[in-house]
Amino acid sequence: MSLKCYKCGNPLSDTYKIMVGRRDTCSKCMTDLRCCKMCQFYDPKSYNECRESSADRVQDKEKANFCDYFKIGSPDTNPDKEKQDALAKAAALFKK
Repeated sequence: MSLKCYKCGNPLSDTYKIMVGRRDTCSKCMTDLRCCKMCQFYDPKSYNECRESSADRVQDKEKANFCDYFKIGSPDTNPDKEKQDALAKAAALFKK
């Protein structure tokens, strides 16, 4: 699983899997990486667009923030997408 910038799709260095600083940016489009849209808990369908119920509300989801619950992720690592893919594979397996 490789991390990609949510905005431009640029592959990110594996060092970002370990730690992302508040000032880190994508080398291609200069987008902040420690932002809601790069977090595993980001979900536009959830309350405050975050699946972590204890997290404070963040107004601008594309700007760097100090959220204590931040975990690096990307659109490709969205659990909802993984769930949909697994259900599609299971349906294909049991298809008559």
